Amino acid sequence: MERTGRTAEELREAVRDRYAKAATKSRDGDCCGGTGCCDSDPISRGLYEAEQLAAVPVDAAEASLGCGNPTALAELREGEVVLDLGSGGGIDVILSARRVGPAGRAIGVDMTDEMLDLARRNAAAAGVPNVEFRKGEIEALPLADAEADVVISNCVINLSADKPRVLAEAFRVLRPGGRFAVSDVVVRGELPAAARRSLELWAGCVVGALQEEEYRRLLGVAGFEAVEIEPTRIYGAEEIELALGPAGPGEAEERAGLEGRFLSAFIRARKPVT
Repeated sequence: MERTGRTAEELREAVRDRYAKAATKSRDGDCCGGTGCCDSDPISRGLYEAEQLAAVPVDAAEASLGCGNPTALAELREGEVVLDLGSGGGIDVILSARRVGPAGRAIGVDMTDEMLDLARRNAAAAGVPNVEFRKGEIEALPLADAEADVVISNCVINLSADKPRVLAEAFRVLRPGGRFAVSDVVVRGELPAAARRSLELWAGCVVGALQEEEYRRLLGVAGFEAVEIEPTRIYGAEEIELALGPAGPGEAEERAGLEGRFLSAFIRARKPVT
């Protein structure tokens, strides 16, 4: 699925630019009135319960570009240290901090200055002191070995041009027995060549998505065990049209090849105890 024709640095800059623009829109109030900057995106819309949204600043919700809700599915416990890869506006860090309580800590890592500034303001507004945001890339995490109990992420890993390195870094910073619990977009089966041509038009998480079995394999190579991939949303014709617009002449075959092939999933794995 890494068939974009762009270098790793070009992909990184494209992601940085997208997140910087989202942070600026949220800061300037140029979003959708509390429903999120990406509410029209079938991947990012409707991910959080009203109770969760009420517990975070509006800017944190509006800057969310995720594809799931890892804080709802990850079994976070009192006193744990949670690391969020690509923490954006801070919504999952804030929600995690409340789940782990005063004895725990939530750390967000992001490479975008605009998002880091926004996340820090959101955490202060939310009144959660047990949070920290660090600047860095998920391929080279600014954390010590075995610093975290849980690694979460929300539709960020598949934006990386070096996913094996991301997974190796997640493994490194987890304590023995630590958990990997992320939301991501994955591909089911092999895509027809014609369908791949439509992907460049589908912004966001889709272009770099891994196939399910490749995700499992890479997690195993990194050292993880007990890998599970649980679908949370499967994208059909309606979502594809919402993302790409009405099909033009000759595009029906390409669109048909995308239906049901992409899904948001919750991906679990564990670092062995020994």
